[in-house]
Amino acid sequence: MLNREGGCGERGRRKRSWVEWIMFSYKPKPQLLLSLSVPKRCVVSVAHPTSASATTNSLNAIINHYSSQGAHRQVLVTYASMLKTHVPSDAYTFPSLLRACSSLNLFSLGLSLHQRVLVKGLSIDPYIASSLINFYAKFGCADVARKVFDFMPVRNVVPWTTIIGCYSRLGHVPEAFFLFDGMRRQGIPPTSVTMLSLLLGVSELATVQCLHGCVISYGFMSDTNLSNSMLNVYGKCGNIDDSRKLFDYMDERDLVSWNSLISAYAQIGNLCEVLLLLKTMRVQGVELDRQTFGSVLSVAASRGELKLGRCLHGQILRAGFDLDAHVETSLIVTYLKGGNIDIAFRIFERSSDRDVVLWTAMISGLAQSGSADKALTVFRRMLKFKVKPSTATMASVITACAQLGSFNLGTSIHGYIIRQELHMDIAIQNALVTMYAKCGHLDQSSIVFNMMDKRDLVSWNAMVTGYAQNGYVCKAMFLFNEMRSDHQTPDSITIISLLQGCASTGQLHLGKWIHGFEIKNGLSQCILVDTSLVDMYCKCGDLDTAQRCFNQMPSHDSVSWSAIIAGYGYHGQGEIALRSYSKFLESGMKPNHVIFLSVLSSCSHNGLVEQGLNIYESMTKDFGIAPNLEHHACVVDLLSRAGRVEEAFNVYKKKFSDPVLDVLGIILDACRATGNNELGDRIANDILLLRPTHAGNFVQLAHCYASTNRWEEVGEAWTHMRSLGLKKIPGWSFIDIHGTITTFFTDHNSHPLFQEIVGTLKFLRKEMIKMQEVDSNLESSHVISQ
Repeated sequence: MLNREGGCGERGRRKRSWVEWIMFSYKPKPQLLLSLSVPKRCVVSVAHPTSASATTNSLNAIINHYSSQGAHRQVLVTYASMLKTHVPSDAYTFPSLLRACSSLNLFSLGLSLHQRVLVKGLSIDPYIASSLINFYAKFGCADVARKVFDFMPVRNVVPWTTIIGCYSRLGHVPEAFFLFDGMRRQGIPPTSVTMLSLLLGVSELATVQCLHGCVISYGFMSDTNLSNSMLNVYGKCGNIDDSRKLFDYMDERDLVSWNSLISAYAQIGNLCEVLLLLKTMRVQGVELDRQTFGSVLSVAASRGELKLGRCLHGQILRAGFDLDAHVETSLIVTYLKGGNIDIAFRIFERSSDRDVVLWTAMISGLAQSGSADKALTVFRRMLKFKVKPSTATMASVITACAQLGSFNLGTSIHGYIIRQELHMDIAIQNALVTMYAKCGHLDQSSIVFNMMDKRDLVSWNAMVTGYAQNGYVCKAMFLFNEMRSDHQTPDSITIISLLQGCASTGQLHLGKWIHGFEIKNGLSQCILVDTSLVDMYCKCGDLDTAQRCFNQMPSHDSVSWSAIIAGYGYHGQGEIALRSYSKFLESGMKPNHVIFLSVLSSCSHNGLVEQGLNIYESMTKDFGIAPNLEHHACVVDLLSRAGRVEEAFNVYKKKFSDPVLDVLGIILDACRATGNNELGDRIANDILLLRPTHAGNFVQLAHCYASTNRWEEVGEAWTHMRSLGLKKIPGWSFIDIHGTITTFFTDHNSHPLFQEIVGTLKFLRKEMIKMQEVDSNLESSHVISQ
């Protein structure tokens, strides 16, 4: 049933037919056509016509000309002049008029024209009926289009093709195929246009393969447009082999053929084939257009190929193409992934048509490139320009809040989504779960997770990662088991998150279980998982297994080498750490900032001063890498641990333009150990001036005074600390006993087994004293016997 508001609905209480409704119930407003005011220069004047039919034919020719040029408003203006001058319309007038109504979204005017068609008795004309079917299909009224089709007494291939295309275009592919079979049963052979109409809504590989067979059997393979359409559908289905075979089989290829195949390879990220096709196009003299560049740019953007992106950008400019929205978006993504934020901003600012996709690409790219603050600034501008954000926009904005660790901003964005009644799809919900977890608010994260109607692998991974990264490994394992019960297969990200949680809490037994699960489920071929295993075993102190896992890796990157080097360094095996670094260099890989940080840290922890200083100098001298503040801090720590406090302080003054409290704290501890009171006092005063309300500073200062028996200053430090209402968080440690974490705090006796623990320690102390006495007696006896 047709609604007067301009849409389609269910049949109402009235049982009259839709034809009766259009003819008797629907009252078009009389000004619908005449309101199309005709400018003087556009009035079609008819001077002394020789006959009405001749005038009709001439105006029909004008209408058809305007329609072929896409000047749909001029089509309606010309028809309005026909009505004013009482020139009769015929069967050749209405198809162009209905096409104009479809293009200009004039549903009510189309209904008025349908009424005139019925009054004139032209509804049985196959071309008018096909135009009506197309008109109703444009507005989603498949049921009315079908009724127009069913009322036709005689149908040729044109209305059959049109109704098939109507259902296919609206996604009703089974009904389209049912009609296709009915057409063939009635002995009406399809044309290549019929096959094109069927392909409009096809998205499954088996269906397009079936149609491909029909195309071959009917002998339509020479139709380039049809072959291009099949090529396009094969690409969208991800079947690149059939796409390539069809392309190679084509006798004639146009630019659309080349673009379709390039797009198919671009969708699967095969940059090599895309570039080969591009080269072949140039060799064969095929001119590239904006779509060609857009497809190549999209794969360059997905792969982060900045050099290629720049080259393509230059070719687009030299060719004189205007940058459309698709090309601009791909360029922005490419430059952002390559770290060229300034150029990305320049393209963004020069864009004349900044739609929601372009805004979202800018926000998402900034968030992914580590510029979360700039991403939020762009989002504020987007709202200022009154561009309505999409769900993808909001997911990117929430991700930016998570990177900043800003709970307040994240909750503000969450509130905005609720107030604006934006649809919270699974991407937004996953982003919210991650954001709350990264901000340490696992309760809110759990609430969002539990409210989700549907969860995918990303949802489960976000929650498991949140608990693991915040130290709640047992809860993470509980969710891991629930995830498997929900028939979600864990992937490498799940395993990496759990291994990182085990590494941070020292849960070796649980880490070994996860290692076994990873092997059983075939996840061991991922370099990220293997590196996480090496890191976990290193941090849990099992260096032999860590080395074994490292040796079994099929390939190594700088991260895996860094993990094994740092592992040996943390556990007092600096010489092995340096040998590992030498092997790394022998492998032909170039060190980066992370590798040097691991090596310098290993030297610092093991007193390898000269080796550490030599490696520090080699960063710039041999590898051209400028040390950053972390490397300078390692050198300060290296010299401080070796008692070379003055040198450490000189490095600090030379390399740190702004004061860094943690590095000053390292030097202050070294001053206390070496008795350098003068320098220690200077640094202590600097620390208090920089951070006067931090309890740790006063505690460190008091310890420094106590090491030199300056008890009055110790008392003053504690008094000043208490007067400010500051309290030091007590030192604590924990142990893992069969998966249970037991925590101990300094000077606390709140543990439920405190008495038993103290008793056991006293017993062990007595036994150790006895063993020491026995060893002393044995040594004395040995000396006397000699």
